[in-house]
Amino acid sequence: MPQGRVKLAFIGVGSMGQCAHLKNYAALDECEVVALAELRCDVREKVAARYGVPSVYENHEELIAEEQFDALVCIQPFSRHGILIPEVLEAGVPLLIEKPVASSVRVGERILDALERSKTFMMVAYHKRSDPATECAKAEVDRLKESGEVGKMRYVRITMPPGDWIAGGFNDLIRGEEVTGLDTDPPPPDMDEETFRKYKTFVNYYIHQVNLMRHLLGESYRVTYAEKSQALLAVESIGGVAGVIEMAPYSTSLDWRESVLVGFERGCVKLDLPAPLAANRAGRVEIMRDPGDGKTPETVVPVMPPVHAMRRQAENFLKAVRGEAKPPCGAEEALEDLRVARDYISLLQEKG
Repeated sequence: MPQGRVKLAFIGVGSMGQCAHLKNYAALDECEVVALAELRCDVREKVAARYGVPSVYENHEELIAEEQFDALVCIQPFSRHGILIPEVLEAGVPLLIEKPVASSVRVGERILDALERSKTFMMVAYHKRSDPATECAKAEVDRLKESGEVGKMRYVRITMPPGDWIAGGFNDLIRGEEVTGLDTDPPPPDMDEETFRKYKTFVNYYIHQVNLMRHLLGESYRVTYAEKSQALLAVESIGGVAGVIEMAPYSTSLDWRESVLVGFERGCVKLDLPAPLAANRAGRVEIMRDPGDGKTPETVVPVMPPVHAMRRQAENFLKAVRGEAKPPCGAEEALEDLRVARDYISLLQEKG
């Protein structure tokens, strides 16, 4: 395990690399960013100057060959994960990547094979798990399941209408010319071009909710229904709990309205989450418990600290690197998300 501050190296400092990840690590005393690799010369120099990164490289090969570091943060388009991640894993250090783990199940399986050979771990950045409100809601859901005080879990509903997910988070982004012509992973052999387009769109936007559903259920599930309007999918957990993900019941232009309801027989846990790039703001949790037997039901709203999910996610990765905690989501579970997405698209295609 690293002694003292964790030495991090970054591969990719595009929009999410800078604004969702690098700026949060740069603000933490527990680590230092010692190097970064970025294809665009003007961007890598400006980003390094802003965040005090001492060494810059054009590509990940040079960085890995030349630098000493304890962990890597590799923020790349998921359509290139199959090309890059196996090479990056050869460095043999803990790795953080953005969601999803790959662009297809087949590519994801190849990445997991490389991960097994590397003898390290890879954390997938499902940042919603690190929101203080999600952590609070998950703990209470698990407690209620264990105690049985409000009966059995019956239902999970996740709603995320399209909206302003950036919430000003790119205001300080250092921009550069877009890099084109890069190789991408092949499509699955069982999907034609149009089906793969639908699959990638769903994965890019809703894989967080696919993952959050399993996190709150506490167990795996299967897709049972896909609405042909692409506004809703229904699931059933292995324990028989029903769930639904409402993807586009409506949309908003200057707001973000993501919410979760976990229902028990005599109570519920509600979770409202802020826009992904909103800073210094956690979600909101509301807990309703009805003890029954004529006793008065109660509703509790715990106060959350002013910490956003991306910042807490960085803290959680550093804890995992130091061996103090497990990563909130590993690559094995992230691959299960892709299987759920594939099954949803298959059901959708059956409806024509």
